Amino acid sequence: MSQRHAKSDRREEQRPHVGATVSDSWRGWLFGLVVITALVTAVAHWSEIAGFARLLRDARPIWLCLAIILQLSTYLSVAISWREILREAGAPRRLSLLVRIAITKLFADQALPGAGLGGNVLLVAQLRAAGISRGAAVAVPLLSTIGFYAAYALLAIAMLILLWLHDRATPLMAGTVTLFLCVAIAIPTLALWLRKRGSAPLPRWLEQIGPVRSLLESVGRAPAGLLNDRRLLTRVAACNALVFFADAATLFASLRALGGAAAFPTCFIALIMASIVATLGPIPLGLGTFEATSVATLRLLGVPFDAAFASTMLLRLLTLWIPLIPGMVLMRGAMGRLTASTSERRRALPRGGNR
Repeated sequence: MSQRHAKSDRREEQRPHVGATVSDSWRGWLFGLVVITALVTAVAHWSEIAGFARLLRDARPIWLCLAIILQLSTYLSVAISWREILREAGAPRRLSLLVRIAITKLFADQALPGAGLGGNVLLVAQLRAAGISRGAAVAVPLLSTIGFYAAYALLAIAMLILLWLHDRATPLMAGTVTLFLCVAIAIPTLALWLRKRGSAPLPRWLEQIGPVRSLLESVGRAPAGLLNDRRLLTRVAACNALVFFADAATLFASLRALGGAAAFPTCFIALIMASIVATLGPIPLGLGTFEATSVATLRLLGVPFDAAFASTMLLRLLTLWIPLIPGMVLMRGAMGRLTASTSERRRALPRGGNR
């Protein structure tokens, strides 16, 4: 199957891509927008970041180190899922490269709202800059999106069941999870519909929107065989589920690091509930909504307010604020590689190909 996908991708690469110049141009602007958005957000919440940092002085070193290791494992899990997809597409790449791209992608997802759309666009651009064919590059976010929301939906249902078992499920929580499940089904369905429509003509008004036109054209090039590989989708979903479990374990370790205590299922419920609210909300980085939901859920399950608040702040420090620094650094390097790749493609285009 991998050889068939690779041959198809090579034939696709031999075709001149008329819109390459325009597409790469707006992707470059998107890179800059992500960095600026994250920088402005960090500056606006500098006092909050400084307050988070003070938590480290009181943290127990062993539990703090465990929390850091758990967070590093999340990037590894994402990179492994991408490696599996690229291997099946006949375009294997080093895990170290994919970990670096995973950091910039998750950084972009946090900085820009929109169900990960901005991060996926940047993911494809970086994979293309790494020499991966357009079809294989587009397959990565497509399968990742399906696997992510499949794992997310199953874990959301498991979280709601645990709440019922604790006799703490409220109508508001049930309604929020139901709304999220609708979103979790709609987004992969939209991705599959975009792939199924392929290169069908677009409405004229959509043709005028460069990013939309480029996205739809790219999605149509994703190898159909990969999307029908249930074993591959299962592996991708399992890797994404590990990310959620690692985040919940990080909250558990954060509680322990600050002298608190709670069972792992309690931390799992709080993490998933807070993630759902942050996903549904339009606020970049989930600022405020994630923290409030996590603290409220922990309190509902019997964790004292001080411990719930401090552990949630430490969790956000490890999952959001600290990764902003390497994320910005790696994003700058990615922008340079993207610019170089764009220049090479322009030189490779036949004369008059960018008209």
